[in-house]
Amino acid sequence: MNRTRTILITGVSSGFGQALAEAALAAGHRVIGTVRQASTATAFEAHESGNAHARQLDLTDTPAIAKVVRDIEKTLGPIDVLVNNAGYGHEGILEESPTEEMRRQFEVNVFGAVEMIQVLLPFFRERRSGHIINITSMGGFITMPGIAYYCGSKFALEGISDTLSKELAPFNIRVTAVAPGSFRTDWAGRSMRRSPRQISDYDELFEPVRRARQEKSGKQLGNPAKAAKAMLDIIESDAPPTHLLLGSDALGLVRNRLSEMAREIDAWEALTVSTDG
Repeated sequence: MNRTRTILITGVSSGFGQALAEAALAAGHRVIGTVRQASTATAFEAHESGNAHARQLDLTDTPAIAKVVRDIEKTLGPIDVLVNNAGYGHEGILEESPTEEMRRQFEVNVFGAVEMIQVLLPFFRERRSGHIINITSMGGFITMPGIAYYCGSKFALEGISDTLSKELAPFNIRVTAVAPGSFRTDWAGRSMRRSPRQISDYDELFEPVRRARQEKSGKQLGNPAKAAKAMLDIIESDAPPTHLLLGSDALGLVRNRLSEMAREIDAWEALTVSTDG
């Protein structure tokens, strides 16, 4: 029988965070969720299970991250699983998108996640146990026009997760990067930040992409409840994967990308090895 775990999930007010919190609570786990609004915290803690706890936290507030995590360990811990879910998408042609938008994207999607990990790791190391799940994206493997800052942040989190898995293996601490495809969340809807269009040269390339993304929002193939079930499966696994794709679209697109990379490596192999010696 799977044991009850204490799971800390960032961003439980919507999307994957909300779905995972619901599934984990239904499975009998204790969930501590971070939210940005006090009213959301109150609503989350009213869950009928009695196992839902909320902490108000802005992931761009570094001192607050340390304070919240240490308080959870002291009052509700020990934490068994950290799920870095909080994040958002930015859409915009790179030439049109201010670098301030990139800094904000990385502040939430990358720095916030890393700072959560850094504060929690001493507790995990002392216990010689723990599981870190970083929600990345198929956009951490593939790219498409108009989401350079978002893909950049997810490529970064994929690389950090992979490296971290090697650093923490001696301590029996697991790391999994979960890369979803297109799911019916708010990612492409109200959660998306969009830079205004300015340069007509990009219209033909990008406008159909932006229009299609808006039209498909809420109608994507992926079911967040099924994603939550998959994440519970890896939480309860004795040997969780280091990388996990979610969704048939992610599987197909990433496989195609890896095949393209292999073909390009082979095509330029002679030039690659010409630099030796």
